[in-house]
Amino acid sequence: MSITTASVTTVGNVVYTSSGSTAVTWLTLNNWGPANVTANLYVVPNGSSSSTSNQVYYALLLQSGDTYQINSGGEKLVLSNGDFIQVNSTANTVTAVTSYIAV
Repeated sequence: MSITTASVTTVGNVVYTSSGSTAVTWLTLNNWGPANVTANLYVVPNGSSSSTSNQVYYALLLQSGDTYQINSGGEKLVLSNGDFIQVNSTANTVTAVTSYIAV
């Protein structure tokens, strides 16, 4: 199992890209800033770009000091090679932590 961390920006950035077939076992978004923010999360197939057709969360409220866990209860998000997760937020105060394993 491996872990990646990434800062989330207002313009949006890729927080995880699958290398081979992987299962995302845990993904959190943490707002460490002093104000509430909203975030959008996309699960994007290889060769595509983020859009409303692959948006998983829209305007997810992250209160100041709050952490939101995306995968829980043993759920897995299986990605193929080159698929990626992209997140943007209304402030540059969000960190994404992703845990994944090869399948």
